[in-house]
Amino acid sequence: MTDILRVAVIGAGRMGADHIKRLSTRIHGAEVAAVVDVDLSRAQAAIAGIDGAVALASADEALNNGDVNAVLIATPGFLHEEILYKALEKDFPILCEKPLTPDAESAWKVVQAETALGHKRIQVGFMRRFDAEYAALGSMIRDRELGELLMLHHQHRNPDTPAGFTNEMLINDSVVHEFDAIRFFTSEEITSVQVRLGKATRNAPNGQHDPQHVLIETESGVLADVEIYVNAKFGYEVATQASFEDGIVSIGGDGGPYVRSAGRWGGKVTPGFEERFGAAYDVEVQAWVDAARRGEIGGPTAWDGYATAACCEAGVEAQKSGEKVAVQLNTKPELYKPEL
Repeated sequence: MTDILRVAVIGAGRMGADHIKRLSTRIHGAEVAAVVDVDLSRAQAAIAGIDGAVALASADEALNNGDVNAVLIATPGFLHEEILYKALEKDFPILCEKPLTPDAESAWKVVQAETALGHKRIQVGFMRRFDAEYAALGSMIRDRELGELLMLHHQHRNPDTPAGFTNEMLINDSVVHEFDAIRFFTSEEITSVQVRLGKATRNAPNGQHDPQHVLIETESGVLADVEIYVNAKFGYEVATQASFEDGIVSIGGDGGPYVRSAGRWGGKVTPGFEERFGAAYDVEVQAWVDAARRGEIGGPTAWDGYATAACCEAGVEAQKSGEKVAVQLNTKPELYKPEL
């Protein structure tokens, strides 16, 4: 077993900075050895107070730093592929924030590169699998506590979107999480995607149709739907309702204190994904560290990253055509069987 992971965090933006803080304050068995960002001053700010960490301007410098033995990739998705290949050449444990890569073709090439290595090194950052409620629902489905799972209903609502958030990003940046969740819950691949565009909110920016209704089917015929609504204004809400033969289970509802005072009642809605899934990120990164020290991975694989990229491509095509679009997948390599 590796004594400790000396992690190079590639990317010191919003997600990278969050992981740097997590690794340096809450995770056991790992330390931040290096932080890489094209903006060197941002990398330097990120390592403030972290003994022994260095700020670097390129991934190559980090990967060739003799003090580094693991990599966490938190750059924009279009930069992932090259870093992944170089980290695989070093045979380093890798935690790669989603997406694995932005398209199915490049993601498949990464799968092939890892398959050639002969063992799994890449864990993809689909953190919802590590959320306590998601894990509990997953166990209920696998144990058939309420009979067979028949349908899944998902709501994914953001308060607003940043500038430049395109129509396609509703699928590629948001519904991608539901694609992985559906695969996780059902232990099946998704076979088709359809997107329906109905009445749009006035709060959506030009070029973005919001909300959208995504219809999904799995190999055994489980039907799922997603309400993706990214300018909902009231807060960040991610919820799922599962319909079984013998009951209904809901997760992700309102939590926290329910207050009645001064003639009003209610609680608070989380403002963003960090608050809603902060604990899940902690569990995810700890699972990666623990598994990496054993020479394994502790969560979603490169195949999961590839499969969700293929679902996203089908979703964007369906978004444009309005038709049901089949998800095209290559044959799964033996390395990734039977996990989903």
